[in-house]
Amino acid sequence: MRQPAHGGNLAWAAALAGCPPDAILDFSASISPLGPPNSAIAAIQSQIGNLKHYPDPNYSELRLALSHFHQLPSEWILPGNGSAELLTLVGRELAQLAATTLITPAFGDYYRTLAAYNAKVLECPLSLVIGDWSLVIDKGQRTKDKGLLLNNPHNPTGKLFSRDSILPYLEQFALVVVDEAFMDFVSPNEEQSLIPVVQEYANLVILRSLTKFYSLPGLRLGYAIAHPDCLAKWQLWRDPWPVNTLAAAAAIAALQDTEFQQQTWAWLPPARNQLFQGLAKIPGLQPQASAANFLLVESQESTSQLQQQLLKHHQILIRDCLSFKELGDRFFRVAVRSHSDNQRLLTALSGEWGVGSRGNGEGNEGAEGERGNFHSSPCPMPNAPCPLALSEVEGMPNDK
Repeated sequence: MRQPAHGGNLAWAAALAGCPPDAILDFSASISPLGPPNSAIAAIQSQIGNLKHYPDPNYSELRLALSHFHQLPSEWILPGNGSAELLTLVGRELAQLAATTLITPAFGDYYRTLAAYNAKVLECPLSLVIGDWSLVIDKGQRTKDKGLLLNNPHNPTGKLFSRDSILPYLEQFALVVVDEAFMDFVSPNEEQSLIPVVQEYANLVILRSLTKFYSLPGLRLGYAIAHPDCLAKWQLWRDPWPVNTLAAAAAIAALQDTEFQQQTWAWLPPARNQLFQGLAKIPGLQPQASAANFLLVESQESTSQLQQQLLKHHQILIRDCLSFKELGDRFFRVAVRSHSDNQRLLTALSGEWGVGSRGNGEGNEGAEGERGNFHSSPCPMPNAPCPLALSEVEGMPNDK
């Protein structure tokens, strides 16, 4: 069976581990371990009788629930069959521009959707400046005939960019698309979403996911927030009824479940810190601080080999970073799970081979060769928003 590019492929993992899929402890998919909420399950059960009917093609109730949740007019909201479907619409939109600046390392589906419509891609790598992750975009890439695509918090680094550092790009690009799939995991007093200002910018598109925070990836549900004219055009581009009846009902219930939301915001910081501190104590591993529900970890040994050993010996699946070409075989990503699950991973990693090279300093040159121009270091404050720096240097080479 072919090795997956995405996380969460339990069939592949089970085949390699020689066990049933439900025996795999999955750290590869960044899904909350707390859900699905009971409210969402109850809503699904209540709608079984409506499976004999087509969904409302306008998703009026779902859009109204999202409207109340974000304090926006419902015509600014478009539900979709997961953010993957909406990314396909984004790719078609961006392909109409001269080029798209893509922040890298980048989620593989960004490349998929841009390639599907033959969009020209200008890669812009993250840089580390004075202890903070910052983004330096070549001034020549910031023109009104180009688009910008990024995610916040950033995947796979988990870094949170400040709202104010993104806003200037809305004056410099024809279209700015911000994927906020993991923003729900940032508490309300720390989040940096652009949703509060979306009505001020006709060239801003925000993508959100309901599957990660509420543990509903099997239902496939996300939504876009953008100017109504843009969303009306997208409606003409796509198939009817993209969201099924059960997914819509679960989403409405989940959005209203403030108890689950508060529980998640209370759970994540200590659980993430437990995992971060445990990983940092293992020789040869260097976790990166994160504002999301996952951690990027640098390793002095091959992470693809480590992934297979963890599966075969412990039935634990981690996410290798081979699909992120800037990271290669010296990084892996793990979701934050329950205290007991996190401890099981830490125990397995501590006992596995090939993680003891930090003390002797070996392997650094080889790891640097694998990483190319990507440099990493822990951010001193995990939830501190990092700047998106504007470069005034013309012609700065792209990291291809």
